Parts: sequence; C-alpha cells; structure tokens
Amino acid sequence: MRAIPTPRSGRRPAARQHLGGFLLIEVMIALLIFMFGVLGLVGLQASLTRATTDSKARADAAYLATEMVGRLWSDSGNLAAYNGSSCASTAACSEWQSKVAAGLPGGTGSVTVSVDASGNRTETVTVTWIGPDKLTHTFVTSTNIVPNT
Repeated sequence: MRAIPTPRSGRRPAARQHLGGFLLIEVMIALLIFMFGVLGLVGLQASLTRATTDSKARADAAYLATEMVGRLWSDSGNLAAYNGSSCASTAACSEWQSKVAAGLPGGTGSVTVSVDASGNRTETVTVTWIGPDKLTHTFVTSTNIVPNT
C-alpha cells in the first residue's frame, strides 16, 4: 500500500484558493449594487424636496391671489383704485404687494380691472415668483365683482 502524502501546513489546496477570490468578487458586486441603491434614494429625496418647495410656493401664490380677491370684494366701491400701477397707492393693495414680496422668492403681485364693451367688469389678480428651478412662475385668477352703488 502506498501512503497518501499529506499537504504541507503552509499551503492551501488549489480548490480553496479559487473560492476565496470568487467570494471577494461577490461581495464587491453586492456593495456596488447597494451603493447604486443608496444613490438612487438620495436622488429621490432631492427630487421630493424640490417638488415640495415648488408646491408650497404654488399654494402660497394661490392663497395670496385669493386674499386679494377677498380684498377687492370688500372694497367693491373703489375697484378703479386697484387697477394697474395705481394699485400701490391703495393701502390694502400696497400691503398685499409687500406680503407677496415677503412670502414668495422674487414675488410680485398685480391687479388689472377691465370693462368690456357690454359693461361687464373683470378683475384679474396675477402673482409671479421665481421657483426653485430658477424659472418664473405665474398664478392668475379672475373674478367679476359688481360694485356697490
């Protein structure tokens, strides 16, 4: 009978050497996939933050425009004073424009009162601001107010 040689203590069998390298590659691929997942979540969070900021600005613009419409309704006998550039001379309008400038980034507000050929009056309130995307956004609302006589 022949004796089976025993492996030397300093060497590993060839099969185990290949497994060690393969396991390292698997771990590196798993880490790479995990890192792409984390980067995707960070990008999603950034997009959600931008969308939330933008939607808040839109809601604030709608609120401010509706507030001005309420002011117009409460001062319906003095609607001509709110038209165009003379709006700032009215205390209620000047206060509202200051509120728009303070509440929205780059915010401005204007009121236009127009009368068509048949005598119907239309009041248009426009709120403009600069969004997080650095573009100019505009919210416009119109109403018809019959002045108190």
